[in-house]
Amino acid sequence: MGRLNLVLVLSLCLSLSLLSYPTSAQLSKNFYSKKCPNVETIVRNAVKKKFDQTFVTVPATIRLFFHDCFVQGCDASVIVASSGRNTAEKDHPDNLSLAGDGFDTVIKAKAAVDATPGCTNQVSCADILALATRDVINLSGGPKYDVELGRFDGLSSTAASVNGKLPKANFNLDQLNAIFTANGLDQTDMIALSAAHTVGFSHCNQFASRVWGSNVDPTINSSYVPQLKAMCPKVVDSRIAINMDPNTPKVFDNVYYKNLVERKGLFTSDQVLFENAKSRPLVTAWANNKAQFEAAFVNAITKLGRVGVKNRSNGNIRRNCAAFN
Repeated sequence: MGRLNLVLVLSLCLSLSLLSYPTSAQLSKNFYSKKCPNVETIVRNAVKKKFDQTFVTVPATIRLFFHDCFVQGCDASVIVASSGRNTAEKDHPDNLSLAGDGFDTVIKAKAAVDATPGCTNQVSCADILALATRDVINLSGGPKYDVELGRFDGLSSTAASVNGKLPKANFNLDQLNAIFTANGLDQTDMIALSAAHTVGFSHCNQFASRVWGSNVDPTINSSYVPQLKAMCPKVVDSRIAINMDPNTPKVFDNVYYKNLVERKGLFTSDQVLFENAKSRPLVTAWANNKAQFEAAFVNAITKLGRVGVKNRSNGNIRRNCAAFN
């Protein structure tokens, strides 16, 4: 009898643990095969057009996807504009630096999809963002991977929901792991997804204290410090931004990890991945093995895309990605 009770308790615990993370059972790679079979080509063409206009499309879209999924799940709620008395996610201080090109990429891809006969109002903004993220990664030299589809768009977007949900530039390893664990992602996923910093740029105020503080951060390569100081003067101009990756800033690759090994990580939260003995082995391994890194990244971003997925009962397909229906 005692053993039966133990089994029942364990079963209940397992059920509750599964409820901790929203189900992604509805997602499939061929979700739109009957509704809008050419959706991937349509989105890809729209993204390529935007990519040809500006490279900022790449980091802007990737970052938009991350900021969306980490707050209320991958439901395109970060794209919704504030209105009336509601201050939306995009206007939270942590999201004000999201580049407009990311939003524009999704909005233009959505317009292209809806302009296609049979596809009008059939594809969610959340799925378009997931596809666009894959496409910009691939266009900039990263892996091309299959995207699971079938997300519905969220019905809520509030600035308050962003509080404490996004990683900070000064986080240590435990803080990073806590944020990712809250989204069902482990340390390997976190280290892999951090490589998104291999493209894009950062404003000086995110790392200035590492080179202009009372003591220069000892984990920065001494030859890198004067370069950073030259680009970011002591009196920080919030408009100045520099490349996250000093070597291949426009290529999605594993050089991010090579930079960490050379102690050229821009953020504390980047460099800590090499400095901490718990995460260093993977950083070293991926610095030397691009294929291994890409496989881990694809696995991690696929898992990220399953976070907080909405369905027909708690979501819909927005006609305008920036406004609720």
